Amino acid sequence: MVEYKETLLMPKTDFPMRGNLPANEPKMQDKWNGLDINKLQMERTEGRPEYVLHDGPPYANGDIHIGHALNKVLKDMITRHRSMTGYHVNYIPGWDTHGLPIEQALTNKGVKRKEMSVADFRELCEQYAYEQIDNQRAQFRRLGVRGDWENPYITLKPAFEARQIEVFGQMAEKGYIYKGLKPVYWSPSSESALAEAEIEYKDVKSASIYVSFAIKDAKGIVPADAKFIIWTTTPWTIPANLGISLNPEFIYVVVAVADKKFIIAKELLETIAKELEWETYEVVQEVKGEALDRLVAQHPFYDRESLVMVGEHVTAEAGTGCVHTATGHGEDDYNIGKLYDLPILSPVDNRGCYTDEAPGFEGVFYNDANKMVTERLAEVGALEKLDFFTHSYPHDWRTKKPVIYRATPQWFASIDAFRDELLAAVKSTTFTPAWGETRLYNMIRDRGDWVISRQRAWGVPIPIFYAENGEPIITPETIARISALFREHGSNIWFQKSAKELLPEGFTHPGSPNGEFTKENDIMDVWFDSGSSHQGVLVERGMKYPADLYLEGSDQHRGWFNSSLITSVAINGYAPYKGLLTHGFVLDGEGRKMSKSLGNVIIPQKVMDQYGADILRLWVASVDYTADVRISMDMLKQVSEVYRKIRNTFRFLHGNIADFNPQTDRVAYTDLREMDQYVYMRLQDILKTVRAAYDRYDFAAVYHAINNFVAVELSSFYLDIAKDVVYIEGHDNKDRRAMQSVIYDTLMTLVRVMTPIIPHTTDEIWSYLFEQGLVEEVSVQLTDFPEVEEQENFESLRTKWEAIIDVRDDILKALEEARNAKTIGKSLEAKVTVYAKEDISALLNDANIDFAQLSIVSDFEVAPFEAATAEALAFEHASIVVEKATGEKCERCWSISPTVGSNEAHPTVCARCAEVVEKYYV
Repeated sequence: MVEYKETLLMPKTDFPMRGNLPANEPKMQDKWNGLDINKLQMERTEGRPEYVLHDGPPYANGDIHIGHALNKVLKDMITRHRSMTGYHVNYIPGWDTHGLPIEQALTNKGVKRKEMSVADFRELCEQYAYEQIDNQRAQFRRLGVRGDWENPYITLKPAFEARQIEVFGQMAEKGYIYKGLKPVYWSPSSESALAEAEIEYKDVKSASIYVSFAIKDAKGIVPADAKFIIWTTTPWTIPANLGISLNPEFIYVVVAVADKKFIIAKELLETIAKELEWETYEVVQEVKGEALDRLVAQHPFYDRESLVMVGEHVTAEAGTGCVHTATGHGEDDYNIGKLYDLPILSPVDNRGCYTDEAPGFEGVFYNDANKMVTERLAEVGALEKLDFFTHSYPHDWRTKKPVIYRATPQWFASIDAFRDELLAAVKSTTFTPAWGETRLYNMIRDRGDWVISRQRAWGVPIPIFYAENGEPIITPETIARISALFREHGSNIWFQKSAKELLPEGFTHPGSPNGEFTKENDIMDVWFDSGSSHQGVLVERGMKYPADLYLEGSDQHRGWFNSSLITSVAINGYAPYKGLLTHGFVLDGEGRKMSKSLGNVIIPQKVMDQYGADILRLWVASVDYTADVRISMDMLKQVSEVYRKIRNTFRFLHGNIADFNPQTDRVAYTDLREMDQYVYMRLQDILKTVRAAYDRYDFAAVYHAINNFVAVELSSFYLDIAKDVVYIEGHDNKDRRAMQSVIYDTLMTLVRVMTPIIPHTTDEIWSYLFEQGLVEEVSVQLTDFPEVEEQENFESLRTKWEAIIDVRDDILKALEEARNAKTIGKSLEAKVTVYAKEDISALLNDANIDFAQLSIVSDFEVAPFEAATAEALAFEHASIVVEKATGEKCERCWSISPTVGSNEAHPTVCARCAEVVEKYYV
């Protein structure tokens, strides 16, 4: 007695349905580490064109956050894709390791910086940085990011610092480095200058005051008893006032209000009259701004003159048209002050407290002085109005405390000197998304000179010596010496040795007749560190330069992209990158910024512990990363459903090639049935779509194309139909081998093209293929994407089968309605009659296509459109009747057939199944 169930060729696979990724991914990573998979993939691609994605360094402090995960996974998908599509890829991860956060972290741990030498403190900083690197490296590797993790670039490494010194020296040699006393962003909380890239904006409540300045010398142009009115939101800068700026083209009016006269811009008269509550007023004189140039006003409470000046920077957007000018506390103030030979006055120290240059306020913190200054102005009768308003104000992005504009001696990199070259370099760069070009172009066009000095301990020293007469010394000779010392010993030697010991042996300078020298105490802006990485990594390691791609968050237009561009153009004349790709920020599911206080922070490690890295990676692929993206556990759950569908498709495909040997069993394309050819053609369509999407970094298009192909072409169409052939027919049946050929190609294609996105899963399924001897490579990562294969009949095939599938869709709808009406249960219980017009009939009467099999029904008939019966349901392409099929149910294939019982030896199966059983099993 034959057990018919045993004669079915059911899928056989050990590839588990459930991924159990949190437990299995680390095992897969151990396997990769054992193979040294990164080294193997580089050896495999040796000699191919080099592709360089240069890593922007995360800061070595704390655990990685979801933004880090987005960033690193995007990079990994790109480098994996490139190594599988004809390129040699050496991805070098890096870390930014200098700067204030590490100093603060040590202070928070109880380290007393002031009680130890700078060199000793720096050694603690270095030790802390390496601890953070090890922590972050483990987390990045857990994401499945492949790279040279044993040899990352680290900005505190001697070789990197040596290259950085060379960059500085080359810029100095070209005259781009200078020292100047000018206002810069100053952080009292950090006690250091900041660059624009280190500023963030927050809303604050500020005082808004109108202050009158009496005229000391009217030069007969305006009444001697008139007063200028200025408006400011920084009362604390009034002690630093040295002038009042007007626009030379504006008309100014002398306004009589009661027994006083005030001078303001005519254009703003009505606004100010309302603001200052002037019930009645009279314009007694009009005068052009340029006529008031060099009048002299009196400081409200100091015995000091305030010079009236004219400048185009004065606008009528707010205020009075008369601008309070403190040369040490604003860029425009500084520029016009220089034009009029005013001194640069900044009576505030490093901690933000007044010096003795602000009598009456010595030692007071600037922000606390706002009230005191306002009260002083009121006492002398100069305060015309006090109000408060909320506005956006710059803050230190590290300490989150407000910053001020403060003039201090600083080292600068000139931007003006080569701005046109910088803008040309922006224009020659490819941007993804395209709007990045406008953003970076405008930032370079509008940025001031780069303040590169910082008053901190933990960083790369500015390699400048001073002669006895105070003259700075930066020569190719001294730069070469310091670079060599740093390469051998690291930059800490700067703080361990005297200036004389650091200088070249026998060095002399006319400014030091006694042979004495000192050295600069400031360090370089950390953006100069990372901005030099094109030399410290690409050039240092002999890699392709410029890089093909820099990829970071959109905030790096003002950060790393910016500083890298400046240093590269300064020393080479071109950008360090051919392309810039930016991603947005990660928000919670409701579009809010993540914060601990809101409790909406999603930690990558927790996601991996719950779902696995491949789910997080698949989420990255699913979103439009060029804008801000949202993430929530619910979203990850939805992505995990898509993952499950893809994984189970892999499993089904693999299970149905258990007895298939591609060397001996493959059916050539020309010998495939049309349906198999159609699915193969759709596979090539998907491959073409996916390859093009990867090339343009459009991972969401890859995700949606694969997801759609798996759900529609495979699950709902081909694989559903395939069961009737690969399960039922004999193992070497030609139709079965044809389907297995397509199934094998589909699995091999999908596994390889999904490897950049879900490498743990694809390498897992690949390991089963390897054990079966179906593939030669030990890892899918050591293979290439398949090439798209076009066939001559693809277009005619596409036209014909799109029409067939349209009719099939109508048949499936009719079957669903029949199921709902309880006419049938499963579709194999049905007979379908299609009443079709001539063009559709021609398709359905094609002897080479089994429409019963295609529709997964037991009986199928085509009839003329005009013969449709009353019970026929009208659909878009045909009218259809679904009824019960006649015959008995086959015990083996479950179809309803009148041939069941026709074979005496096998009375419970249909003739087709009886033939298979007798040929293969009896």
